[in-house]
Amino acid sequence: MKLTTALSVAAAASTVNGAALQPRHYTFPSIGSSSAWQYVRQTDNYQSNGPVTDVSSNLVRCYTSSNRGASATQSVAAGSSVTFKANQAVFHQGPIQFYMAKVPSGKTASTWDGSGDVWFKIYTEKPSSSSNGLSWASLNQASFAVTIPKNVPSGEYLLRIEHIALHGASAVNGAQLYISCAQLAVTGGGSGSPGPLVAFPGAYKNTDPGLMVNIYSARSYTAPGPAVWTG
Repeated sequence: MKLTTALSVAAAASTVNGAALQPRHYTFPSIGSSSAWQYVRQTDNYQSNGPVTDVSSNLVRCYTSSNRGASATQSVAAGSSVTFKANQAVFHQGPIQFYMAKVPSGKTASTWDGSGDVWFKIYTEKPSSSSNGLSWASLNQASFAVTIPKNVPSGEYLLRIEHIALHGASAVNGAQLYISCAQLAVTGGGSGSPGPLVAFPGAYKNTDPGLMVNIYSARSYTAPGPAVWTG
């Protein structure tokens, strides 16, 4: 999958929902040209912008401590792209990853909690390596687009974005995860069988090499989670 980014300049005095932004933290509150939290579930950090650091917590799923859905579900054609927008530019080095989970029959994207072995990865951002360590192109960006696989079956889905900030990841629980889930209704899909399927929590361990790494001396990187489903 191809990730595209667009640079955004974030002013230090910016506010979201009346709360002052933390200069080194961020959220992903919208997709496309929608308003904040219209199609994206409002995360617990919508005011603080702080990260998830405990990957065994239920917060690692969609960063919501209660199953509160967004106000609407966005229709999107399989094979087209969805763009998440951050409330300010990503400040830290580390990969962007995208996952999807199909809503079970009889439930809706606005009410389903996303539990169980239901998540499959559709994109992971790879780093560049130099004598200074590892770096990712998502640094200083605030817009992240991913293509919905054209062979994914039609239906309602949760689309999960995560940015894993690795500047402090030399220690256990030093990685910072910034997460949001959008509600989608995929149309014109195919007959693919997405996988491998994983659960959040469960897909990651705090000692995974993709979560516990010194990016300033490392020359290679293995992202946490399953392989990307290519359809």
